[in-house]
Amino acid sequence: MHSAPRALCPHVEWAVAGVLGTRVSLDWIRQPAAPGTWRSEFSWQGRAGTASALASALRNWHLLRFEVTAEPSATAEGERYSCTPDLGIFHAVTGIHGDILIPEDRLRAALLRSQREEADLAAEIARLLGKPWDDELEPFRYAGEGAPVRWLHQVV
Repeated sequence: MHSAPRALCPHVEWAVAGVLGTRVSLDWIRQPAAPGTWRSEFSWQGRAGTASALASALRNWHLLRFEVTAEPSATAEGERYSCTPDLGIFHAVTGIHGDILIPEDRLRAALLRSQREEADLAAEIARLLGKPWDDELEPFRYAGEGAPVRWLHQVV
């Protein structure tokens, strides 16, 4: 969680707990990149699809900035979700080295929009890679350097 108003912090914990099926108590610290907001980091373990459920549980609070990632496994690709109040949610499938994997139909659509002069191809590819989200979240990531990380485990 990159930034959350103090009033939403308990709601974030309840939402995460609801998805993971276990009590969650996060260590919140002030977020210097957005005075008046708080941040927390935690790691979790769960079945494939848990990242999607976590992002879905948090996405409707429009004042949150967060990222949820799932490492790839033998049965599922990795995933990354990024969310900001201005941009909404971004989802990408990631490979074993963390690279974003863009489905060919999305690339074809971006190419077609650029050929029709509806969009700039470089901007379309940047959006497919999540660059606008990365640009907006980077100051919040940097502000968390050295922040404590909490590991949460779910028995599957």
